[in-house]
Parts: sequence; C-alpha cells; structure tokens
Amino acid sequence: MDKVSQDCPYPGCFFCVMKEGNPSKRRASILKFFRDLPSQDDDGQVLPISGLWNTAMAHPNDPEFIKLGIFECMSALIWKGLKNRRWLSHDQNIYIPYYAAHIIGSYTMNMEEFAESAVHAGVIPPLVELLRGRLTWVEQRVAVRALGHLATYTNTFPAVASHGEILEVAIQLAMSSLEIVYSHFYQYVDRRLSYHCDLLTRGMGGVEMESRKAEEWASQLQCWSLQLINCFAFKPEFLPTICKPEFLIKLPGMWGGLVNENSPAGIGLLRTICHHKIGRGSVASCPGIIEALINIACSSDDWQYMAIDCLLWLLQDPSTCHKVIDKAVPALVDLAEITTLGDHKKLGDTIINVLQECLQSQGTGRSSLSSRTKELIEDLLSSRQRFKWEKNIPKEDLHIKQAAALVVKLEGNSLFSSGNISGAASKYSEALSLCPTRSKKERVVLYSNRAQCYLLLQQPLAAISDATRALCLHNPLNRHAKSLWRRAQAYDMLGLAKESLLDAILFINECSQSNDPDLSLRQNKVPDYAERLVKKQMRAAWLFREAATKLGGVHCEGEAGDMYGQDTDDSEWETASESDIGNDGRDEMGDDDDDDSEWKNEGERKAKFEKPSMKDIKHGFNVQLTEDEP
Repeated sequence: MDKVSQDCPYPGCFFCVMKEGNPSKRRASILKFFRDLPSQDDDGQVLPISGLWNTAMAHPNDPEFIKLGIFECMSALIWKGLKNRRWLSHDQNIYIPYYAAHIIGSYTMNMEEFAESAVHAGVIPPLVELLRGRLTWVEQRVAVRALGHLATYTNTFPAVASHGEILEVAIQLAMSSLEIVYSHFYQYVDRRLSYHCDLLTRGMGGVEMESRKAEEWASQLQCWSLQLINCFAFKPEFLPTICKPEFLIKLPGMWGGLVNENSPAGIGLLRTICHHKIGRGSVASCPGIIEALINIACSSDDWQYMAIDCLLWLLQDPSTCHKVIDKAVPALVDLAEITTLGDHKKLGDTIINVLQECLQSQGTGRSSLSSRTKELIEDLLSSRQRFKWEKNIPKEDLHIKQAAALVVKLEGNSLFSSGNISGAASKYSEALSLCPTRSKKERVVLYSNRAQCYLLLQQPLAAISDATRALCLHNPLNRHAKSLWRRAQAYDMLGLAKESLLDAILFINECSQSNDPDLSLRQNKVPDYAERLVKKQMRAAWLFREAATKLGGVHCEGEAGDMYGQDTDDSEWETASESDIGNDGRDEMGDDDDDDSEWKNEGERKAKFEKPSMKDIKHGFNVQLTEDEP
C-alpha cells in the first residue's frame, strides 16, 4: 500500500488520498473528503476542486465519485460561496462555485442515472441561484449548462421545471447574454476580473486571447440557454411563455458565431417550436421570421434542414399555410432538387409533395395562392413530369437536346464576353429549357452562369435563386465553388452578412481542396478577394456588434477590437460583384468539366484596374475567357 507523502502539508489531502492503494480505504477516504470539504476553511481548497474538474471533464461517465457524494459536496460548496462572501473572497475560493457547477454539468451530460443522483443531492436550487446572476456571468454559463443537461432527461425534467423562474431567466439570458458579456468583460480591459481572465485563458494570457475566449464563452452562454429553453419547448404548456414576439423575432439571429458549429442555435429552437400547433401559429404571426427561415433554408450551413422543416410544417398546417405560402414557395422551389440532406432522404421529393398538396387544396380555405405562386408550383410539377417523360425517350433524342443546349449556351457565353449581359442571361434560360433535366452537371453550369449575369445586372435575389439551384443540383450538395462565391456576393449586396460569410468560407474551403494543378501551385493560398469578403462579413456579423453599437463601441486594445468592434473603411470593397470582376477575373468563362478551370493562368487574368464602376460593369469589360463559363 502506498503511504501518504511525508512532504504534503495538508492532512487528508485529496491528491494523497487518490494515491491510496487499498480500494476500500481509498473509497472511505474520498467519502470523508467529500463530506468534510464544505465545512473546511483552510487555504488551498481550489486545488482539489480543479483536480476534480479535470477528472469530470476526462471521465464524465465514471460512477465512482457519484456514489461517494460528489454532487452533495459540490452543491454545498456553491451554497457556501453564495452565503459566505468572506470565505468566497479568501485565497482562491472565488473559483470554487464555477468549478463546482462545471463538475455537476460534466457528470450529468451523458448519464441519466447520474442526473437523477444530482437532483436527489439537491443541486438544482444552488444552480438556479447562479443562473439568476447571484455571482457573475461566468457562473451563469456553467449553471445554465448543468441545468440544460438535467432538463434533457425524462425523469429529471420535472424537478427542473418545478422551479418556475428557470424558463423565464433562460429566455432573458438568451436575449441578453451577448450584451452581458460585452459590458461586464469585453468592453473595458482595465475592469476585467482577474479570475475571469484566468478561467478564460487557462494560463495563456493576453488581451487578444481573453477577448477571443470571451466571444466563445458568450456564444456558449447563449447557445446553452437556448438548449435549456428547447427542453421546455417540447412541452406544449410552456410554449405560451416561450412564444413571445420579442423573443421569437431574435431567434433566427442567435446562430452562435463560428465557434459552436455543433449547436442548432436559435433555428433549432424554432424547429422544436414548429412541432406544435401553438408554436406554428406564433411563428407564422411574427413579422420577419419567415424571411429569416428562408435565408437559412437557402444557405449552406449545417442548420439548413431545420429551416426547411419549419417551412414545410407551416405549409402543412391549414391555420398557417395561407400566411406563409407566397413567401415560402419561391425558396422551396429552388430547393426541390435536393436529394439527401443530413438524415433527410429524398428531401426534394418531400418538398414537391407538400407544394403539390398546397396547390390541390387551393380554394378549400387552407391556402390562397397568388398567381405567381401558383405558376411556380405548376412549373415545378411540369419539370418533374418532364423528368419522368425523358426516361422513356431514346438516348439519341436526349443527345440531340444536349447538343442544342450546348450550342445555345455557347451563344450565351459569346454575348457575355461582348458585354451583352442581359442577352447572355436570356440564352442561358433558353439553354435550360432545352437541356435534359437528368443532365445535372450541365444544368449546374447554366444556373451558375445565369447567376453571374444577374449579379452584374444588380439582381441579387435572382442570383441567389439560381446559385441555390446550382448548389442543390451539384454533387456533393452545396459544394460548387463558383456558385458559392456568386451567392456570397449576392448576399453581400443584400447586406446579409452571416449568409455571405458562410458561403465565402465554404468557397475558400473548396479552393483549398481543389485538385487543379495550377491552383495547387498557389499552395492553397486563400484568394485575396475572398479574404477581403470574409473579413468584411466577420466585422458585420461580429458576435458583439449589436451590443457594441448599443453601448457605445469598443474600448479595448488589440486586433479583436480593431477588427471587429469599430467601423472600418470598406472603401476597397464597395460591392462584392464590383471587386470580384475588377480584382480577380472570376467572371471568366470556364468549362465546368473542370470545376477549377477559371483559376488557370492567374497571372494573365489579373486586371490592371482595382474598382470598376457600375457603368463599366453594364457596358462589359475586357474579361478574358477560358472556355465556356463565366
């Protein structure tokens, strides 16, 4: 049996206890340690708590400490910090409530039986006090995380819900979390609490590191609040509390930045709300939400399917269909070529079936379609019939149609190169009418070409529609580089920073993975024009931008404040489409048999001018051509 170290100055030291070789004695010592720790006032208590925190993070499913009373110990320590401010301010005890709540959350995130033990140990009341902000936002973050895990399970949700204020506080926290973190930490460097800085950076200090971690933690505070609310949203009796217009209208914008890519954010909560009739009625009646859902549905992020689900459920509900149909149908028609999206198989067929039901129910009180909406659905259904018809025609006839479409496309390319953008768009439309529907690769090129024309004609909505269709047709889904870039530009023209940012990042990712030899010579360097757009949209979509505007700007030093917090001169990037043409020649035509052909001979294509005017765009530039795609 290992002996307790003679050099350790602390009787019953936790680390010495953990070295005990006799399992029975070890368990007895740990049990005594957990029982006695909350009543001790000795220095150095934060060390074993941080050790327990590391253990909980590394082995959250290990039952040993659960059986020996860790939840009772952590609950008592939180209460001690809340009630005894003298003890809390002594030595490093200020860290203990944070670590204690984090430990509770780690041990309850995977195991329902652990969550039940935590509830029986009385962890909810002290966590609620932290959630209310009795200490600081840092403790709120881990409290809402732990309560969210406890609310996930069937057997422990009632214990969480019995504290009626939890839902109200979580809603307020979701709406105000970014402003809280900005005003209480990010905004003023000299007022930052030292233990907050230590917790955020874990020894890697510096203003820039602290600021970046604050953004990440603020995003988590909001996302974990939404996760807790989401648990309540599955119960219809809580929906009237959740579905307040002031909260619903903000949900689509709660996207968590880029640091919580696994979180469904606000759109995930909206999807849960739309499961229920009460929720659908509230969503359909809230101005602006449908437009936001459409933007997410037509984006290429991981939450796209959630927005599509919401739109389809709203259309299938007779009480909400008439409120959303004219807005939703154009976007859903563009998405009807999707095959598989995540776990959704044959999603395009589902979209078509729902739209067909809407058309058939016209006049029954469920839907009242405008002539334009009716025309769009009928065109979509005709396209589907055309696809079935083409299966039965001889291959020779299909080849003739493909050849005819190619001829017309080349005519469009010629018009484009001569500056006749409107004429080129018409030719691409004609080619699409000729091109067999099963020729998906060629249709991707045509839609993407026409999207570029619409960009130059300053028709961003039409450009988004065509780029989206191209991305839905492409295999793999949402990974056609040119269409991503063109849609990023169109979103930029509409001031939709988040959507533009996501497409621009995916475009850069496609560049880096290209097998094109000429592109490889650039060592996967990010194109300058794409980097500029990403930087611009990161400023516009900055997590704290709204809080900074409301509270008077950023008062911190370093790159984070300079890049994100203050309005910078965007004169070098007047509009994405202008810079795109002038700086990098990405409007050139290229055969889509090689997706990256437009990047070839980059040096020859570098334009000598920086920022063309819209007058120049409309008259056409000397845009060099490769083969046959803008």
